[in-house]
Amino acid sequence: MTDSVKLRRKPLQIRRVTYADLPQVIAVERRSFPTPWSLAMFVLELSKPSGICLAALEDDRICGYLVCSRYDTVWHIMNIAVDEPRRRLGIASVLLERLFERAGRPGAQFTLEVRLSNEPAIALYERFGFQSSGLRRGYYHDNKEDALIMWRTVPERQAAGAMIETAPQGAGA
Repeated sequence: MTDSVKLRRKPLQIRRVTYADLPQVIAVERRSFPTPWSLAMFVLELSKPSGICLAALEDDRICGYLVCSRYDTVWHIMNIAVDEPRRRLGIASVLLERLFERAGRPGAQFTLEVRLSNEPAIALYERFGFQSSGLRRGYYHDNKEDALIMWRTVPERQAAGAMIETAPQGAGA
């Protein structure tokens, strides 16, 4: 870890998000994003049998979450957030590690969009082997900011949790 990362002192529990968790998840969402998801959006994602929705808890309180949907053969990380006071403690990294343990089989592909201005998130994704592959112009409705499209492919020869990955050939907008 870099010097700018604080040490997490509380034990972290990672588990699937349940419908009962949604009030806490939405609270983190609203504090994290200028255009937060609605309750209906979270319910829809939780209802998808192939999706993976993970919660990070400290002292039985949700401090972060990850929502990932599967579309055909590609996993799309739809949303990941950590509550402001708990950021830079490695919680998002643990959520991504757990996702890749569950879904990161050889050849698995993951994609996501991230605000161009969100340099800490881009750096996190790059540490996990995501590579830039294009832009979605005006993707974010609140300010028309562009989104960076990133891809990660788990190589056939490496374990799911390996952090040396590549973008798929021809991936882009």
